[in-house]
Amino acid sequence: MGYPTKVQLIKRKDSEQWYINFPAAVAQAMEFERGEIVEWTIEDKANLLLHRLKVPASTTEKKRLR
Repeated sequence: MGYPTKVQLIKRKDSEQWYINFPAAVAQAMEFERGEIVEWTIEDKANLLLHRLKVPASTTEKKRLR
């Protein structure tokens, strides 16, 4: 399931800034931290790749099959 998100543009006198917000469910599932640094890579005109520079340890435990 995807999460539709609007691209926003803030125009100022001497500059402009584009915003794409993550829905809370996506940010929580990814366990993002406030102020975390990420890097965007343009794959093509349809796809952006978000790369995490520091990946936190997983909080979910894997169960062993017996």
